[in-house]
Amino acid sequence: MAHHGDHTHDAAHDGHDDHDHKPSGFFERWFCGTNHKDIGTLYLVFSLIMFLVGGSMALVIRAELFQPGMQLVEPDFFNSMTTMHALVMIFGAVMPAFVGLANWMIPMMIGAPDMALPRMNNWSFWIMPFAFALLLSTLFMDGGGPAGGWTLYPPLSIQGGNNVAFVIFAVHMMGISSIMGAINIIATILNLRAPGMDLLKMPVFVWTWLITAFLLIAVMPVLAGSVTMLLTDKYFGTTFFSAAGGGDPVMFQHIFWFFGHPEVYIMILPAFGVASEIIPTFSRKPLFGYQAMVYATASIAFLSFIVWAHHMFTVGMPLGGLIFFMYATMLIAIPTGVKVFNWVATMWRGSMSFETPMLFAVGFVILFTIGGFSGLMLAIVPADFQYHDTYFVVAHFHYVLVTGAIFSIMGAVYYWLPKWTGRMYNETLGKVHFWLSTITVNILFFPQHFLGLAGMPRRIPDYNVAFADFNMISSIGGFAFGLSQLLFAWIIIDVCFLKRGQKATAGVWEGARGLEWTLSSPAPYHSFSTPPKIDDRMLAHGDVAH
Repeated sequence: MAHHGDHTHDAAHDGHDDHDHKPSGFFERWFCGTNHKDIGTLYLVFSLIMFLVGGSMALVIRAELFQPGMQLVEPDFFNSMTTMHALVMIFGAVMPAFVGLANWMIPMMIGAPDMALPRMNNWSFWIMPFAFALLLSTLFMDGGGPAGGWTLYPPLSIQGGNNVAFVIFAVHMMGISSIMGAINIIATILNLRAPGMDLLKMPVFVWTWLITAFLLIAVMPVLAGSVTMLLTDKYFGTTFFSAAGGGDPVMFQHIFWFFGHPEVYIMILPAFGVASEIIPTFSRKPLFGYQAMVYATASIAFLSFIVWAHHMFTVGMPLGGLIFFMYATMLIAIPTGVKVFNWVATMWRGSMSFETPMLFAVGFVILFTIGGFSGLMLAIVPADFQYHDTYFVVAHFHYVLVTGAIFSIMGAVYYWLPKWTGRMYNETLGKVHFWLSTITVNILFFPQHFLGLAGMPRRIPDYNVAFADFNMISSIGGFAFGLSQLLFAWIIIDVCFLKRGQKATAGVWEGARGLEWTLSSPAPYHSFSTPPKIDDRMLAHGDVAH
């Protein structure tokens, strides 16, 4: 393999590329390769596998809750399923999917030949399978997997057996992977844009990832610090979180949520970017309020650092703290509202068509907004005293993360899959997948709002018979939603491995604008060995950025 660092430099100046060939062997290409498209593919495949693993854990939870009484699993295993489901879905499914999309699309969108740090890119992916092997191995140890909620609150989280050290080491590895990926994304966006691609001409997806990458670098070390303190509390006799030694378990909550709140925006900002690419294409109009979208993204990122304690309204904070965090949280509704308004305004009087990516984008806007409204309800301190730790919170964050983050990832896959593979997926099956997912996800999560308002606590394997009906509905929705995702996997296998479907044109979608649509489909192995000449008509916002 030629040295890629040199390649990006030489090719840009000489205009020729002496190694456009792919690495010869399977092992060399998929294990040692540094090509941004191959690494993006690895991230996306890994994420799909983890999505199915994490989803099967959720189905264990919903099967147990199908009826009152203890049915299928022991309470301890049930608790470890809730913890594992969350860790696998957040760090194994949602985040790697967005990093995979970033790897694939950012160089193509900014006219770069590859990512800025290709060897580090290989590392940042290959750390992840080992991290998850470590995490999942705890299920087979004495004492079972971690069982402390996804937040790993002490003292509960460090009462686990041998799993504690393994889980913490796995979390460190995931964090290292995220930080490396974020550094690479920032270096690429700031250094490898084609001449004429000003920051305010970049696609919104690239902007959301630039801002997300800074969030990652800021908060992943905070998570690392908090879990390291857990580790020393368990194995080295420190008492950071033990009141007996002068520590405080609530301190863990403050440190954890200082990571945890920006983390939820790390999982949704790239989704905003995806929606901002898909909606203009299928509305056949430039994005309404491009600059406002960029500023709104930056505002959300800034505010995400000063709202963390709204997860902790019930721990006994002083009144001044409660009021500050309540109003700071409500403030986030403003830039988020700007985004929703701009998406709707983009569609307004557009020449809209509803291919599968657009269905997912519109579904995202509507259902994510429902999640946002329940978030505003949770921001009100006296109301939160009632909602806290009930199924209302579970309903809230699953509307934001499933119909928010995951719907946007699915929309992105349908949108760019023809560009990646050179073939159109089965549009009818795509639409069936969308409608099945949308109907079943609402049967799954909408009843949980009512369960929470009626007082059903989270993370319990058994419940009062009064909650039985809505739990049964929710579980049926859960299994139907889970099965619908097998259709998604089939659609991808159909295009990628069976190579069925019509050949895609370079533009793929009528109305698509941006540099990635100037490349052939499938995209060439090296995107832009010579920087493209930027013409405002190519850019999605050429006519509105000035």
